[in-house]
Amino acid sequence: MARESDNAAVRLFCLPYAGGSAMAYARWRRLLPPWIAPELVEFPGRGARMDEPLGTDPHDLAWQLADEIGDRLDRPYALFGHSLGAVVAYELAHVLVARSAAPPLVLFASGTEAPSVRDDSDWRRPRSDAELIAELRAMRGTPEEAIASAELMETFLPILRADFLMCGAFAYRPRPKLPCPIHTLGGTEDDCAGAALEAWGRETEAGFRLDLVRGSHFFIHERQAEVLSLIEKDLAERLPKDALAATA
Repeated sequence: MARESDNAAVRLFCLPYAGGSAMAYARWRRLLPPWIAPELVEFPGRGARMDEPLGTDPHDLAWQLADEIGDRLDRPYALFGHSLGAVVAYELAHVLVARSAAPPLVLFASGTEAPSVRDDSDWRRPRSDAELIAELRAMRGTPEEAIASAELMETFLPILRADFLMCGAFAYRPRPKLPCPIHTLGGTEDDCAGAALEAWGRETEAGFRLDLVRGSHFFIHERQAEVLSLIEKDLAERLPKDALAATA
């Protein structure tokens, strides 16, 4: 896990999407204001953790990540996850609350349906390479030149396959609502419907916000500046004014 400045007012733990690495958020380090410290949470089996085995259980992964970030919760923090990352961030929030850790200032759940309305049963079947490549094209997030690279796909497709199996392994379990607000982001051209995004509001007792951003499933990259502006504005509203002043 890459670590940012200890002088920031809030830490923003960023969890990657299926097939992705934490480095998908690397630019956020220089684009967000210095009072927000992005902490890039890498899942096992990719990036700097390539030598570790890939996981396929989001619940187990959440417990593992809670162990890994436990010593970084000494100041206000938020969780951001896109697609699969949002599901893992949701589970992580529940684990941290169960451990009596301070809850996040806000859970940013981006680009995916709410846990209670998900139907990921089809993802329990391992996909062939051809099926995975077809899925990549459908999501419109991978350049054709990358898909055409046999060497790149040899490394990437096993990660994507494991992550889709992780989607299939997710099981919704009714629990007490989270004591932190949830801010959901969705793409206007994504397949995820408005009602499925709005259902995230059922998972919190502390307030819900939904913002739609123009773009496809990967609107977080297509409209990066707008997404970061929404994050910055939300966190600024939730932090005590003296905390922001101390970092100025």
